[in-house]
Amino acid sequence: MKSLLNGIGNAQQVEKFYDDWSKEYDQSLVDWNYRAPKQSVKILDRLINFKPKLLFDLACGTGLFVEEFSKVYPNCICHGSDISQKIIKISNKKNIYQKLFKSSFERKIKIKTRYDIVSLIGAMTYCQNHQLLFKLVSSYLKKKGFFIFTHRVDLWEKFNFDNLLKTNSQFDLVY
Repeated sequence: MKSLLNGIGNAQQVEKFYDDWSKEYDQSLVDWNYRAPKQSVKILDRLINFKPKLLFDLACGTGLFVEEFSKVYPNCICHGSDISQKIIKISNKKNIYQKLFKSSFERKIKIKTRYDIVSLIGAMTYCQNHQLLFKLVSSYLKKKGFFIFTHRVDLWEKFNFDNLLKTNSQFDLVY
C-alpha cells in the first residue's frame, strides 16, 4: 500500500482510506506480521512500575494495542479515539474500550479525564504537526504519565526526531 508509506492525505482522505480498509484491516496486519502492539506493551511493561488505571489509545484502529495491553493490565480502563467511524464500530464490538471518540489524534478531544498512559501505536507517520501533538498528549496525561508511540525509522531520521523530542521539555524521554 504505497499510500501508507508516503502518507494518505488530508483528514477526509485518511478517514475514507480507513473506512474502505476497515473490513480487511485486522487480517492485513496479521498478514504483514505487524508486531508493534505486542512489542509496545513489552516495552511499556519494562518501563512502568505501577498498575495503570487509565489509558487513552489515540488512533486506536480496531484495538490491536489495547487487546495486547489488556493481557498484561486487565484492570486498566481504556478509552480510544480514531478518525474512522467504521474502524470505531469494529473496535466497539470487541468490548475493550469503555469510551470511544471519533476524532483525529491531531485535534483536541474534549475530555476531563487525565490518563496514566497515552498511546499512539502505528500512526505517528501521519502526524502533520508534532509540536501540536505533543501539547495535546501532555494535556491528556496525568503528572508523571507515560506517552508511548511507534514511528518508522526512516521518518525518525528524516525529521531528526531525536532532536525534536529533546526540545520538548514537557516529556522525560526514554527510548
